[in-house]
Amino acid sequence: MSSSEYAARLANPIRYKGIIFDLDGTLVDTVPDLAVAIDRTLVDLGHAPAGEIRVRDWLGNGASKLVERALRFAGMDAMHEHERALALFMQHFGEEFTSRSRLFHDVLEALPALVARGYRLAICSNRPSHLIKPLLDHLQIGSFFSAWVGGDDLPVKKPDPMPLWHTARKLALVPRDCLVVGDSINDVDAARSAGMAVAAVHYGYNYGQDIRMSSPDFVISSILELT
Repeated sequence: MSSSEYAARLANPIRYKGIIFDLDGTLVDTVPDLAVAIDRTLVDLGHAPAGEIRVRDWLGNGASKLVERALRFAGMDAMHEHERALALFMQHFGEEFTSRSRLFHDVLEALPALVARGYRLAICSNRPSHLIKPLLDHLQIGSFFSAWVGGDDLPVKKPDPMPLWHTARKLALVPRDCLVVGDSINDVDAARSAGMAVAAVHYGYNYGQDIRMSSPDFVISSILELT
């Protein structure tokens, strides 16, 4: 889709039938729970914790890549220690992945408003699939979504376009009818490859870089702006 076509569609947003949201960093601030799990993993392996500020810049490519970055930070052999470290991380995160995570501002107001306007909503995340629905339900937003796709549902993750295509099919929609909403360059690149327009939130997890540098179709400060 050309830049002029994107602009035309953004000028008439009602043409979108579905909105596909990223989860971590877009709808929910999950860093506090992720950081605790990473720090406990590093301590188990005999290293000092990394801390929430560092972990915040390591997110965006799924649990495996997060653990790899933590191992490199600790000066460990990421190749040989990765399997053990990932197992420890998943154990810690699975035990306590809803304790500290919180919705970003205006999410709870925006989602029902979007559903009321007739949009079909879905989640496409790189987090493990079995850790999506429990978090949505814990935060009382699960009922707003018709479908969700996790990072282990397919052989590839975002920024590959396949997860977005799979999510669109679950919504019974074609790519041109979908708007992607994310927080990182992975979401922007995935949407571009999938032939979908993309809105980016400015407050998410993008490796410390300004999301505007990734040239999304537009940047929003609140999910409520989508209404």
